[in-house]
Amino acid sequence: MTTNTAPVLLVDGSSYLYRAFHAMAKADLRNTKGMPTGAVRGVVSMLRSLVKEYPESVVAVVFDAKGKTFRDEIYAEYKANRPPMPDDLRSQIEPLHKIIRAMGFPMLIVDGVEADDVIGTLARQASDKGMDVVISTGDKDMAQLVNKHVMLVNTMTGTKMDVAGVVEKFGVKPEQIIDYLALMGDKVDNIPGVEKCGPKTAVKWLAEYDTLQGVMDNADQVKGKVGENLRSAIPDLPMSYELATIKTDVELDVSVDQLAHASPEKETLRELFGELEFKSWLDELDQEGGADGQPIPELVDTEYETVTDLDTYNRWLESIRSAKIFAFDTETTSLNYMEAKVVGVSFSVEAGKAAYVPFGHDYPDAPQQLTEEEVLGLLKPVLEDVSILKIGQNLKYDRSVLVNHGIEMRGIAYDTMLESYVLNSTANRHDMDTLALAHLGRSTIHFEDIAGKGAKQLTFNQIPLENAGPYAAEDADITLQLHQKLWPELEAIGPLKNVFEKIELPLLKVLSKIERNGALINSDSLAQQSREHGKTMAELEKQAYDIAGEEFNLASPKQLGSVLFDKLGLPVIKKTPKGAPSTAEEVLQELALDYPLPKVIMQYRGLAKLKSTYTDKLPLMVNPQTGRVHTSYHQAVAATGRLSSTDPNLQNIPIRTEEGRRIRQAFIARPGYRIVAADYSQIELRIMAHLSGDQGLRSAFADGLDIHKATAAEVFDVDLDNVSAEQRRSAKAINFGLIYGMSAFGLAKQLHIGRNDAQSYIDTYFHRYPGVAQFMDDIRRKASEQGYVETLMGRRLYLPEINARNGMRRQAAERTAINAPMQGTAADIIKMAMIKVDAWLEESDVDALMIMQVHDELVLEVAEQDLSRVKEELSALMSGAVELSVPLVVEVGEGENWDEAH
Repeated sequence: MTTNTAPVLLVDGSSYLYRAFHAMAKADLRNTKGMPTGAVRGVVSMLRSLVKEYPESVVAVVFDAKGKTFRDEIYAEYKANRPPMPDDLRSQIEPLHKIIRAMGFPMLIVDGVEADDVIGTLARQASDKGMDVVISTGDKDMAQLVNKHVMLVNTMTGTKMDVAGVVEKFGVKPEQIIDYLALMGDKVDNIPGVEKCGPKTAVKWLAEYDTLQGVMDNADQVKGKVGENLRSAIPDLPMSYELATIKTDVELDVSVDQLAHASPEKETLRELFGELEFKSWLDELDQEGGADGQPIPELVDTEYETVTDLDTYNRWLESIRSAKIFAFDTETTSLNYMEAKVVGVSFSVEAGKAAYVPFGHDYPDAPQQLTEEEVLGLLKPVLEDVSILKIGQNLKYDRSVLVNHGIEMRGIAYDTMLESYVLNSTANRHDMDTLALAHLGRSTIHFEDIAGKGAKQLTFNQIPLENAGPYAAEDADITLQLHQKLWPELEAIGPLKNVFEKIELPLLKVLSKIERNGALINSDSLAQQSREHGKTMAELEKQAYDIAGEEFNLASPKQLGSVLFDKLGLPVIKKTPKGAPSTAEEVLQELALDYPLPKVIMQYRGLAKLKSTYTDKLPLMVNPQTGRVHTSYHQAVAATGRLSSTDPNLQNIPIRTEEGRRIRQAFIARPGYRIVAADYSQIELRIMAHLSGDQGLRSAFADGLDIHKATAAEVFDVDLDNVSAEQRRSAKAINFGLIYGMSAFGLAKQLHIGRNDAQSYIDTYFHRYPGVAQFMDDIRRKASEQGYVETLMGRRLYLPEINARNGMRRQAAERTAINAPMQGTAADIIKMAMIKVDAWLEESDVDALMIMQVHDELVLEVAEQDLSRVKEELSALMSGAVELSVPLVVEVGEGENWDEAH
């Protein structure tokens, strides 16, 4: 860049729209009406960041026009390989355009050319006038425009590229980029290029022959297969060069020196931000942001410091004591909470101001830091003071790693991950980066930005303080700002506030304790199971080969599909998105009813999964210090409120198969102790009886009847005593199927009966239990009207697809609406029970530990002398966790292992 005047900023809007859409795809941000909003949020956030970095610059945003361009006339197959634009992206284009115009940015869309060509033309105009230009894009093709006046910036990664940067990244000069692109071709844009010519080959040729023409003139000198490919491609290379060339002479209605910001249309922005539910930006508008004619700036300036001296540290501690509430975060050596050691702590007591206090960074030439004894010794009284309130993001982890240092964190008052989750469990992910973008319009420093990726990724103690400090301080600052944004919204909805304060927050510590308690396993037993599974899998593999008449890879969907459908001619039940016959589990299950090979494959897959996930892996997960396996429970994942677990996943160990039960048998108690398992009996059906008020269901439970036999007696019109095992099984499928919103088609498929018979069963069921039918109708109506359903405790599950035009999506949302109140209430009840049980264990003198929670079951390890007392109290606490109009029945068992106790 050559001048001291502010550069013109040209933003490649189309490039960023696609990249923001895919970057936010996992978060799947939507408003409560189900409209996708992530791409809009991402692009507008990037524009705001640019305005903040270049406050004196004019920012123009350029998008591709609809329809064909001049390149399609050159080559009819140009971009023919590109898939159609996803509907969720297409629907965001118009609102994004409206927001950009309302923010006052000049926006250009020119028919017949691409955004690149408009940007190229403006950049050339600017260069000719001696004006500096910054092009904001992620498109490598734009490197051809770089010169002493033109620089590229990638706002998503923060990287900038001048002339030297182009050479460093691509190995060629900016004026060689078109030659480089033409040689390589582009599969996405369907530019032919030279087959098998990658970046290294293109750079090598251009280093030797300078230009594409030079390469073509010397094609006979290039040896080997790649030389043949080059010579074959020569007829098309001039066309490839033309397709890769960005036009710089497009006729425009405005020149680069005429670009100017307009005043923001604040009422239009207010309407658009309201519709898309960008609440933080709405708040800024209400605070008169953007009144100076510039697009709305970021609200909070930042002031971060890295503390390495005692006086500054003590000053921060005093400000925390005075504030009585602060945001807190730890930086550690590992994500494994049992092994992690703290290497630094960060705080924030005021939005925009935060500090990082390192003590464990031990990379070569690391600067002097305070010692661990100084930092944690002075901090311990603050962390253990219940009157000083702590705010965090996933404080369960911080609480656990502090235990490794002998610190018991008290005064845990707020957790922004849980605040977000309770507010809307389905809106987006609840990690800090996603929340910061969604609620603060802030793109944060990502861990990979400072630590790298893959095998060479640094642990936090290895990261230089100049990078670690801002990252860690930002974590505390963003946490505080998120709390200040989320808590008022949560507090305004009484039932949700209650769910947060009475269930999720106190559960945090309970789960941390269960995780740290861990479970004892018999590794020898699991190793024996693995050997047996391996032997059985080999036998099943041979059976599969014999049936198929050939050997093939059982784990390969392509090879399996070829055998099943091409060779054996089995019926195609379902196809993949690419049109190939599906070999998914539900397809094989259906085929296995009539054909031997799918049955063998199902058996093989089941054993392979158990072997790799449990019998092989569990012994490797035993902590060497404790001799136990320690799972991680996740509160903010399942939309309904249920817990999930990972490393290992305890929720998916099968209970109905012999192999699954053998894995449970490997979960054992110490000598002198027993495993106690307490399980709610048919809790979701009991919740349905309570919520629906159906007298038939309530009476059956009140009388202690077997609910499945009672349903079978009604549906099949037989006496209760004469219900067969098969009729009871069918009735069980009906009972549970209907509370999961199952249709007659689904029931027919599950019971292997005709659809008319299935519909008859459903009609009879609803005739017997009319309150259930009415409840389901009411739930669908309420869900459609308000966009969410609630559990008994007031937890909400939002249903963005409940009024979708797409029938399949709408029906799926309706099924979720029916089931969520039952499943969510069951999740709330088991959580409340865990809190009660933990409190009793702390207060009593019994020798017992909670070691697992799986679905509707609590598992404890109990000293033999305390068995009867614990079993009695456990049953009472769990059955009394909440008062329903039907009894909550808890089945309590004991044994040497988990399977025996269940």
